[in-house]
Amino acid sequence: MITGLRDHSYEEHFKECRLTTLETRRLRGDQIEIFNILNGFENVDRNTFFSIKKDSRTRGHEVALVKYQCRLDVKKYTFSQRTMNEWNMLPADCFGANSVNLF
Repeated sequence: MITGLRDHSYEEHFKECRLTTLETRRLRGDQIEIFNILNGFENVDRNTFFSIKKDSRTRGHEVALVKYQCRLDVKKYTFSQRTMNEWNMLPADCFGANSVNLF
């Protein structure tokens, strides 16, 4: 334990140590995994998890993913469904990267 932080809250520990929260690290990891799947860096068929929007009338970037409606929580909280909103909100300049480090 770091001296002087004993009585501080969880959020204050991260601010003082200049760390990101677990939630932020998970979100970042999910976005990197989607990037790897869509660019063929993973040995996974991308059509199994995702389908790219073909409608050019929508706002956003050319790699926007289609999010289907889910009736059951089992489907709602799967990897492909829970990460699409954040992926679709990324700026368009993120998608020209050739590697994960550039992404």
